[in-house]
Amino acid sequence: MRKVGDINIKGELRSFDVPMTMGILNITPDSFFDGGQYQYQHDIEKRCDTILEEGADIIDIGAYSSRPGAIHVSEEEELKRLNQALEWIRSKYTEAVISVDTFRASVSQHVVRNYEVDMINDISGGTMDDQMFETISQLGVPYVLMHMQGTPQNMQHNPQYNNLIGDISLFFAQQIQKLRQLGAKDVILDLGFGFGKTMAHNYELLRELKQFDIFNLPMLVGVSRKSMIYKLLEVMPAEALNGTTALNTIALLNGANILRVHDVKEAVECINLVRQLNKA
Repeated sequence: MRKVGDINIKGELRSFDVPMTMGILNITPDSFFDGGQYQYQHDIEKRCDTILEEGADIIDIGAYSSRPGAIHVSEEEELKRLNQALEWIRSKYTEAVISVDTFRASVSQHVVRNYEVDMINDISGGTMDDQMFETISQLGVPYVLMHMQGTPQNMQHNPQYNNLIGDISLFFAQQIQKLRQLGAKDVILDLGFGFGKTMAHNYELLRELKQFDIFNLPMLVGVSRKSMIYKLLEVMPAEALNGTTALNTIALLNGANILRVHDVKEAVECINLVRQLNKA
C-alpha cells in the first residue's frame, strides 16, 4: 500500500522519513541572491556538483526570476535558458532528480518530455496558467503547489488577508480539489514565504506551520536568505546564512518535509541534528 506522504519520483516511491533537501540553481541574470552567477556550462555544472556532493535530493532549476518586482520574462526566453542548461545537466547528471521552477504549462510539458524533468515547482499554484493543472495531471510528475498573492511584479504591494491561515488554507483546499479531479497524485504544498506576505505574515506562517497538517501532504519550506531574514537582521542576503539555518531548524521542528535552499550542506546538517533531537 502507498504510504501517505510518499511521492513517486522516477517510478520509485520516496518517503519523507528523512526530510529532503532541494538545492537551488538559478540560471537567471537577476535573482535576488545569486543572479547572473550561473550562465555558462562550467558554472552550471560546478553548481550542480556542489548541490549533489553536499547531499541534496533534488536540484531545482529556475529560469524566471520571481523576486519582488522582477521583470517579466517571455516564454521564449525562459525556454531558451532552460534548453541550454538542461542539455548540459541531463547529459552529465542522468540519474539526478531535477525540478523546474515554472508557472507555465507549455514549459512544464516541454522540459518533462524533452529532458525527463522529474518535478514541477509552480510559484503561482496554478493561478497564472489555466492549463497547468491539466498538464501536470497528464505528465504525472510531482507538483509543488505554492501560494502567492498577486504576481512577482506586484506581490509585495501592500499584501493583505482577512485571515492569513484561513485564506491560504482555503486556497490550498480549492486547488487540491481541482488537481484531484483531474487525476493528479503527487502534490507538495509550499506556503510561499515572501510571496505576497509581510514580515509579520511570514513569521506567523512559520510559527503555525502545523496548521497545514490537515491536508496530509508533504510541505516544502523555502526561506533561504530571503528578506524576512536579512531585512530583520539588517544584513545583506550574502550574510543571511546563519538566519536561514535558524529558520530551517524551526521549520523542521514544525514538520517541514523539504527544505529549498541555496546552502545544501548546512540544510543537511539541520536535518541530521533535528532527527537526532526527535530520537531523544
